[in-house]
Amino acid sequence: MTNLRPPFTTILTLTLLLLTTLTSAEIHHTKITSTTPSTLPLDEFGFTHNGRIQLNLSHITLSPPEPDLSRIGFFLTTRDSISHVLQQLQNKQITCPLDSPSVKTIFTFNHLKPTTTVSSYDTVFNVTEPNLFTLVFANCVVDGKFEVTVDVVTAMYNLDVKSNARDYLSAGKTNLPAIYFMFFLVYVGVLGVWGYVIYVRKMSVFRIHWFMLVVVMLKALNLLCETEDKSYIKRTGTPHGWDVLFYIFSFLKGVTLFSLIVLIGTGWSFLKPYLQDKEKKVLMIVIPLQVVANVAQVVIDETGPFGEDSYMWRRVFLLVDIICCCAVLFPIIWSIKKLREAAMTDGKAAVNLMKLTLFRQYYVVVICYIYFTRVAVYFLETITSYRYAWTSVLAAELATLAFYVFTGYNFRPKTHNPYFAIDDDEEEAAVEALKYEDEFEL
Repeated sequence: MTNLRPPFTTILTLTLLLLTTLTSAEIHHTKITSTTPSTLPLDEFGFTHNGRIQLNLSHITLSPPEPDLSRIGFFLTTRDSISHVLQQLQNKQITCPLDSPSVKTIFTFNHLKPTTTVSSYDTVFNVTEPNLFTLVFANCVVDGKFEVTVDVVTAMYNLDVKSNARDYLSAGKTNLPAIYFMFFLVYVGVLGVWGYVIYVRKMSVFRIHWFMLVVVMLKALNLLCETEDKSYIKRTGTPHGWDVLFYIFSFLKGVTLFSLIVLIGTGWSFLKPYLQDKEKKVLMIVIPLQVVANVAQVVIDETGPFGEDSYMWRRVFLLVDIICCCAVLFPIIWSIKKLREAAMTDGKAAVNLMKLTLFRQYYVVVICYIYFTRVAVYFLETITSYRYAWTSVLAAELATLAFYVFTGYNFRPKTHNPYFAIDDDEEEAAVEALKYEDEFEL
């Protein structure tokens, strides 16, 4: 007797689809092998009223070919539709997502030629409803001996009404190349200003200031590669090698930025010429973790949100990123404690109070930066309509720029480095302030 209950794997896959944060799509190649009733999300795209989906099926193997091929195919669904389909499956109103009126069926395998040796099949589906759709493969054949294998090339794009040009970036992300290029120009300007400051105040420049210059330069190059990467995807559907350069500079930018936060937190170069062993250990932890984080990011980007093991790599990336963010705070905490102790013993209360205040501010700013770029931006991406997906990118880049500017301004080369001369009245006031100041709680 045929089992008409909806397969557990189908319900589980559709549930995970609801919880997945998705990325922009371009041309993708997927090899599908299905032997049990299941659903496989392939890609996601934000369509305008003039959208297209191209499917190329090749190396199709159906063994044996007897089952009802109308139970195998591809369909489009939205987040709202997924919830409705899940309800129908659980209530046994349907046994296959392809049966639901809530989805848009694109293609079923009964449209293939009546032979299993067909080499390839192409189909184009017009999308006239603006929405965020997910392309899903469904195999609802319950025969345990049946197997289907197929290579699928998917191309999703929107057509420009005036020029009829293809735009392979999802609606809401089509202006990302312009945003990245705008910030690239901003960082080029920041790079020029910082280079000028170093030149003008070269007598007060320390190694940390040259390191800051490198960090800004890598950030600018990273944005340039991201601009070209998204620009080529927008026009052609593939990055044409710019993704490799983007990953390289993204790795270098990440490593140097976290290293810079650690070095500033220790006061290296402008407060002391060396690093202590425990501070070196923090760097030895952060740098390898950044390597792991970037490997995870590459795997996630290249395999897509529904790729094999992408869920595991997302968790790896999240865990490693949290560890790095926590690790860089320890040197700042150590410096704050040392400055408090020194302020009470070395007779330079005013200078140490100024340093202490600066490091406290930096500690708070680092926490705010980490929280905003890791939590607030993700929350914004989750609640924002797909049409405004660019806002989360803009918010993250603005926060990063503000953090760079704050760091550069407060730790810039100063004529009387590290701090200008203090008169006796200011020294006495600082001593009194330190006496009555409560312990800084971290």
